[in-house]
Amino acid sequence: MRQIVWIAVCALPALGATCESLTSLRLSNATVTSAVSIIGSREYSPPASKGGSLRVRDLPAFCQLKMTLTPSSDSDIKMEVWLPVAGWNGKFEGTANGAYAGRIDEGALGDALRRGYAAANTDTGHTENSGKFALGHPEKTIDFGYRAVHEMSVKAKAVVTAFYGTAPKLSYWNGCSTGGRQALQEAQKFPQDYDGIVAGAPANNTTRMTMMQIGVGQATLKDAASMITPAKFKAIHEAVLAACDAHDGVKDGVLENPMRCKFDPQVLACREAESDACLTGPQIAAARRIYAPVANPRTKEYIYPGLEPGSELGWSMMLGPEPFSYANDFWKYMVTKDPSWDFKTLNFETDLAKALKEDHGVVDATDANLAPFFAHGGKLIQYHGWSDPGIAPENSVNYYNKVVDTLGGRAKTMSEYRLFMVPGMAHCRGGEGTDTFDMLGALEQWVEHGKAPDQITASKLAKDGSVERTRPLCPYPQEAVYRGSGSTNEAANFRCGLPNGSPK
Repeated sequence: MRQIVWIAVCALPALGATCESLTSLRLSNATVTSAVSIIGSREYSPPASKGGSLRVRDLPAFCQLKMTLTPSSDSDIKMEVWLPVAGWNGKFEGTANGAYAGRIDEGALGDALRRGYAAANTDTGHTENSGKFALGHPEKTIDFGYRAVHEMSVKAKAVVTAFYGTAPKLSYWNGCSTGGRQALQEAQKFPQDYDGIVAGAPANNTTRMTMMQIGVGQATLKDAASMITPAKFKAIHEAVLAACDAHDGVKDGVLENPMRCKFDPQVLACREAESDACLTGPQIAAARRIYAPVANPRTKEYIYPGLEPGSELGWSMMLGPEPFSYANDFWKYMVTKDPSWDFKTLNFETDLAKALKEDHGVVDATDANLAPFFAHGGKLIQYHGWSDPGIAPENSVNYYNKVVDTLGGRAKTMSEYRLFMVPGMAHCRGGEGTDTFDMLGALEQWVEHGKAPDQITASKLAKDGSVERTRPLCPYPQEAVYRGSGSTNEAANFRCGLPNGSPK
């Protein structure tokens, strides 16, 4: 793997200031630690210890500013702002993190830079992708929950203004998973920060989500007989497709809406000796729990949805020899504050209320009143893969419906908020479905030209980058409906319609 060295060079003239002069910029609770001009790079491979992305390629010349933020006495938030030297589009993009963050995502910054954006990213106040930082550090938990992203956004726009001599004309947020949670925190708590927000597969209902994830661990790790091995995932997935693939009118290996799929893993019960093509009784029970919503065993109160049929090829994300690490860390270090906490002790009858009280909206982002964000013209696009094996897709449907109900119905919210469910897509990307699309581009058209996204074309790419299939993604509750003729691999042969067959 080649390491490309970035070379500091003199900045080209900027409208407001040179790059290097930004080291003297004074902002409250912030210290600029470096500002250097960087020539373009064909490829940047960060050190493996940083867990960096390999997506940083073909970068234009830019100013790289590094800053440390200290909004509390226990805060140590690192952030970077990347500012294109030429060809700035006049806009700012806040870029996001995954899981527990703990690093600057150069890949996300590079993506924004190539689109002409000035962009920022933050490690959210710690330097490891685990929840250990939170133990004994409530201020760092607040930084991770929402404060670091807000402070980054405010400070970055000040840097943009100083460098170019003018404030960004528009600001966008673009993130998935933890980045989707950060997106909704911004919309809920700081509605003035962004004009447009893309929230992908948001981990916004974190407390309840991690209960589901721990529940999967309890179901598969309670004894060795319950573990479903990766060799069996394909058999379960093929059984799901045999039962439900044709329900949407197109047999293509993808479920348009898996919530309509009534699949019972009992059909795979081993009749003779166990093999990779069948499930034992304990494995059937475990699979049923993976699909089932989590509920209070006494009151039957709904807690969080289960995974959807069609997600099986990605089950290795949570089905392993240990409970899912994100959820385990959340309960160890943010809820119980006990590093010795045992996931087997999670009580689905009593622990939810305790955990919600402990979080009190620091990490959770479930407020459905987005009226303040919409009041200043903000637009929100949310998306989620129906085959997500980590964050239950129905969580996005539930949050969308809650916002719709809170703000007076779909007719009122469609002009400001749209949800796109992606058939066959796994967590943020991947899976059997069309997982390549441009949500930010659709958002730009909506915010800047008033063109609401009635559909977004998505592609499925082969390993060589060629397009295998295209499909329209439709604003929920609409779905892609086959017109009845032409190739089912071409988006033009589908329309967006309601599940009962009525058109938009």
